[in-house]
Amino acid sequence: MTRFPHDQFAKDYLDQLLSPIGKVETSRDIAGEVREVDVLFIPTSISDDYLLSLGLLGRFVTTPAVFEPFRNAVTADQICDCLAKLFDLHRELRRRARRESTSINLSELSQLWILTPTASTPLLDSFAAFSDEQNWLSGLYFLPQAFRTTIVVIHQLPRTPQTLWLRLLGKGRVQQQAIEEITALPEDSQRRESTLELLYNLQANLQANQEQPLDTEERELIMALAPLYRQQLDAARQQAREEAMQQGLQQGLQQGLQQGLQQGLQQGLQQGHRLMLENVLQTRLGQLTSTLAALITPLSALPSQQLTPFLLQLSQLENSESGIQQAQRFIVENLLIIRFGELDAQLTALVTPLLGLPPQDLSQYLSQLSQLSREQLLARFPQASS
Repeated sequence: MTRFPHDQFAKDYLDQLLSPIGKVETSRDIAGEVREVDVLFIPTSISDDYLLSLGLLGRFVTTPAVFEPFRNAVTADQICDCLAKLFDLHRELRRRARRESTSINLSELSQLWILTPTASTPLLDSFAAFSDEQNWLSGLYFLPQAFRTTIVVIHQLPRTPQTLWLRLLGKGRVQQQAIEEITALPEDSQRRESTLELLYNLQANLQANQEQPLDTEERELIMALAPLYRQQLDAARQQAREEAMQQGLQQGLQQGLQQGLQQGLQQGLQQGHRLMLENVLQTRLGQLTSTLAALITPLSALPSQQLTPFLLQLSQLENSESGIQQAQRFIVENLLIIRFGELDAQLTALVTPLLGLPPQDLSQYLSQLSQLSREQLLARFPQASS
């Protein structure tokens, strides 16, 4: 889990938007310096239609660009640091050109875009920043030409489709409005789905981040994303049902309509549950251990109303070895609770030996829980129950 969820979200988000038309490097180290730029973009294939779909952001990336997004209002010192990194990049490019005995076109030098929710007038004046609303939109402040730098004040951008993909990097009500507009996009929009997925990851990272307390705006952001996350689960379930019905119909033509529908529905729902579980565990933990993979089978057989609490809890786990152990224990304990109603000392003592079984045996035991009585299960692990 990253210590700075908003910073990581901004980097992942810009990477996702810009990678179709160029090379994107996040946290790019500067040669000879102990610092890095947040996002470096080099265009490789300019698609007019794609740039147009990005709105104002598309105008930023027709030439090489450096993006430095800030969650809170940027300070004078931070702007100076950004300028220093930009000049180091330019110096690196010039050194390379000298080694290769080539010349540099001005268009090859990166333009710096500092993204900040707000910026005071005295701050902008101290850098001689000026607006150019005849050629651009309000909210953009350009430093003198030689600096190749623009300060983008996100909360001053007009609320139009052209600024949507930048306003999502704002905060508070501005960001929430952008989320509402993205949610309202057609459901088959690939950019809508991938952006919402990044927002769900941001939500999970904020909830799991124990190092820094959440501020009011972060709590409101989590509350705004919660119903969207539930909608995603509902949509995945609905898709599983539709696929199951289709599969059932196809099987029904061969084996009998009624039997095929029932079997296909059950298999399709389980497959949908499995895909959701694999996605949540891989996203949160970075990997699927053989034990976790074995646990997915009995877990995916649960009814949707019992599976939802598992998904919500698993989505808050920390990406670490400890998080993997917590996930495995959490799943086994709650499968036992679902089967026997409570987890007393004797059942709790079974968790460790169950997790010590080979993955195939573990999956088989838990899949057969509904057929085992408490006494039969305890009898299979006499040392744990003694």
